[in-house]
Amino acid sequence: MADLALDPVALEEEALTPVAGRRRRLGVAFWLAVGWIALVAALAILANVLPLPPPNKVFYGPPFSPPSWHYLLGTDELGRDLLSRVIFGARVSLLVGFASIAFGMALGVPLGLVAGYYGKMWDGVISTGANVMLAFPTLIFALAVVAFLGPSLGVDIVVIGVLSVAPFVRLVRASTITYARRDFVLAARMMGFSNRRILWREVMPNVLPSAISFAMVGIAVAIVLEGALSFLGLSVRPPYPSWGNMIAEGTQYLARDAWLVICPSLALFFTVLALNVAGDKARAAFDVKESSL
Repeated sequence: MADLALDPVALEEEALTPVAGRRRRLGVAFWLAVGWIALVAALAILANVLPLPPPNKVFYGPPFSPPSWHYLLGTDELGRDLLSRVIFGARVSLLVGFASIAFGMALGVPLGLVAGYYGKMWDGVISTGANVMLAFPTLIFALAVVAFLGPSLGVDIVVIGVLSVAPFVRLVRASTITYARRDFVLAARMMGFSNRRILWREVMPNVLPSAISFAMVGIAVAIVLEGALSFLGLSVRPPYPSWGNMIAEGTQYLARDAWLVICPSLALFFTVLALNVAGDKARAAFDVKESSL
C-alpha cells in the first residue's frame, strides 16, 4: 500500500481497475435486451437487401389482410405490407434515437467535465444553463420548436439532442467532482501534468462508462419522443413509414383491424423496454449513483 501511494502510475491503474460493483454480472436480461436491439438495428440496416416488398407499394396484397404466411403482419388499408413498413420504420426511430443522444453526449460530456473539474465560475455558468434547460417541459419545448422550424428528421434530431445535453451535464459533472478528488488525480497534479491531460486521460475514462450506460436510457426516451412527434405529424411525413405515424394512421381503423396499431406499437414497446433494461443493468454494473446528481 505504501508503494502504491507513492506511485502515480499504480494509482492510475488502480483507479481504472473495475471496482467490486463493476464486476457484477450483467445478467440474462441485459443480453436479451442487447440481442433485441441488435436484431432491430440489423433489420433496419439491411432492409434494402432483405426479401421485402417496398414499404410504400400499394396493393401488394388485399387491403386489411390479417397476418398469414403470405403477409406475416398483414397489410394496411392500402394493401401495403406491414412487416416491411415496421422494419423500414425502425430506421427513423433508431436514427433519431442514436443520433440525437450522440449529439447530446458530444456537448454534454465535455461541459460536465469542465464544470466538475474546474468548478467556480465554469461550474456556475454551465450548471445554471443546464438547470434552465431542465426547467422547460420537454414535449412542449419540442413541439414548439418543431412547429416553428417545420417538421423534418434533421430538426427532430437537433431538438431532441439539445434537450438531452442538460442531463448529461448533470451526470458527468457529479461523477467528475468525485473522481477529481481521488488520489490518482492528486498524484498526477503533483507530477506536474497539465489540467487538460488530467481531465482527458485520467478523469474521462472513469466517467465515460457511466455516461454510456445513461445514454442507453436516453435513446429510449428519444425514440418515445420521436414517436410522439410522428403521431402528431411533426416528424417524417407519410407515406414514408415511422412507428409513430403508422400508429397514428392505424387508429382510425382500430376497431376493424387492430394489427395496424398493434404491430408498430409492439415494435416501439419492446425496443424501448430493451433499451431501458440494458441501460439499467449497465448502470447497476458500473455502480452509477443517481443520488449524486
